Amino acid sequence: MDTDETPRLGGWQQAWRLGAAAAAGVPVWLSAGVLLADGQAAETGSWFATGDPLVALGCLTLLLWRRRFPLAVAMTVAIASTVSMLATGAALLALTSVSTRRRPVETGAVVLAYVVASSLAVGLYPVEDGDGATWLERAVIPALTAGIAVALGTAVGARRVEIRSLRERAESAEREQAARAAQARALERTRIAREMHDVLAHRISLVALQAGVLGHRSDLTPEESSTLLRGIADGSQQALEELRDVLGVLRAGPDRPEPPQPSLDRVPELVDDARTSGLDATLAGTVSGTPPDTLGRTCYRVVQEGLTNAAKHAPGAGVSVTLEGAAGGELRVTVRNSRANARANARTVRPPSSGFGLPGLGERVTLADGTLDHGPAPDGGYILIARLPWPHQPRER
Repeated sequence: MDTDETPRLGGWQQAWRLGAAAAAGVPVWLSAGVLLADGQAAETGSWFATGDPLVALGCLTLLLWRRRFPLAVAMTVAIASTVSMLATGAALLALTSVSTRRRPVETGAVVLAYVVASSLAVGLYPVEDGDGATWLERAVIPALTAGIAVALGTAVGARRVEIRSLRERAESAEREQAARAAQARALERTRIAREMHDVLAHRISLVALQAGVLGHRSDLTPEESSTLLRGIADGSQQALEELRDVLGVLRAGPDRPEPPQPSLDRVPELVDDARTSGLDATLAGTVSGTPPDTLGRTCYRVVQEGLTNAAKHAPGAGVSVTLEGAAGGELRVTVRNSRANARANARTVRPPSSGFGLPGLGERVTLADGTLDHGPAPDGGYILIARLPWPHQPRER
């Protein structure tokens, strides 16, 4: 069976090819009838009028299976053309079809069969000058027509291979595009997961800190207890809302916009929340202009991680947040906390730590082409400094 061919031809394509093959055999058949020697006309007349067309019809019918059994059909039709001048077109079509496979051995065998059959056909239909011609001379015209058929079939086969190659390249490009899209979605999901960690770690840490203070200190006044309870309720509600927003992004389709992410303008709210939760947090500094969204979001996460670490590891300490920068330079974010209050540290249950806060923050800052430094401060506290480049924004014309 042929496994190298293109998909099956449609009915109209088969019809016009077979019609062309039949039409190509008609001139040869009529020429043979005109050139028959007078002495042979009566002897071969009945076969010429009935047998020759029937054999040609059988050959044309056999061509319907040329794509499934190309070599067998081509050899059969070539041999049958020995007794049928009208089957010459069918033999040439079979030769062209087998040549599209571009297999020299198969093509050579069919060409040899066709040339021999055409030469032997002269014995069945002897024309007036047939006896004076040599066997080699009789094979010249069949060889030329066979060469044309082989050249045409080889060109068609090369074209099919080229089309198949282009189709495979297009399919490969589509698969690569789909893979890149899937990779982009995976990276976006990873970014969202990091956002989820940053948001929830901060909120839950403050809630856990307030709950620990409320459960282990019996000397709190009613106002302090009410403030802590209100902070726990507000922090839990905010954590649920932020978790709902993140899950909404994960479940959303491409037509659903992503909710706005926190930026630099929400840093004061972040410090106020930390102050409400019991931290002695202050905000200072001057920022000239509005940074890009990515830069503002990175700054927000730096402040958030610094406040979260201060709440975990230095309860009762004072925390100062400083923002300084302008376009064309850098945005400097500093979160410094003093030494932990020993009494508050002893009475406070520390929330669990994942250990991935600062490494994840360092990766985020690195992706923003910035630097992150952190370590113990001279006064016994801890300092976190992020330097983020702030390029000039192009002016609108």
